[in-house]
Amino acid sequence: MEEIVGRVEFGPENHSVPCYCLQCDVQRKAKWYMSDLGGPTPLAPGAIRQFPTGATRDKEEGKYDYEGFLSPIVIERYAAYMHKHRVQADGAIRDSDNWTKGIPKHAYMKSAWRHFMDWWMEHRKGGKRNDLLEEALCALMFNCMGYLFELLKEEKV
Repeated sequence: MEEIVGRVEFGPENHSVPCYCLQCDVQRKAKWYMSDLGGPTPLAPGAIRQFPTGATRDKEEGKYDYEGFLSPIVIERYAAYMHKHRVQADGAIRDSDNWTKGIPKHAYMKSAWRHFMDWWMEHRKGGKRNDLLEEALCALMFNCMGYLFELLKEEKV
């Protein structure tokens, strides 16, 4: 494996990930390869696309395709799950981003296993209860994202 020669910041929260350079000149954003987290790939100078209207934009190569990576129906179902679970035992509504205040990774792990078991058990029974499957999958998504969020926060420090 190449030597880590720097870190590259990306995303709205400027997450930092290791940069494995093959042509080293990180300051000028020369060609670099990132760890498994991925990241933006710099474009060659002058690499643009032009639309029939005359408008121009950078080429899409190397850019994240969020629209292609994510499914709007899955995101909508996940949002419905999260909204439903904002109501606390005392009837108060917690903020939608309450989980970003910090939940220990071990709590995410234990919860993820319980929801994975729910998903697996329903799957083994033939998966006829979509309501149970959807709840378990959304809960598992929450725990996976929360764990990843905490992991990325640790790397940022």
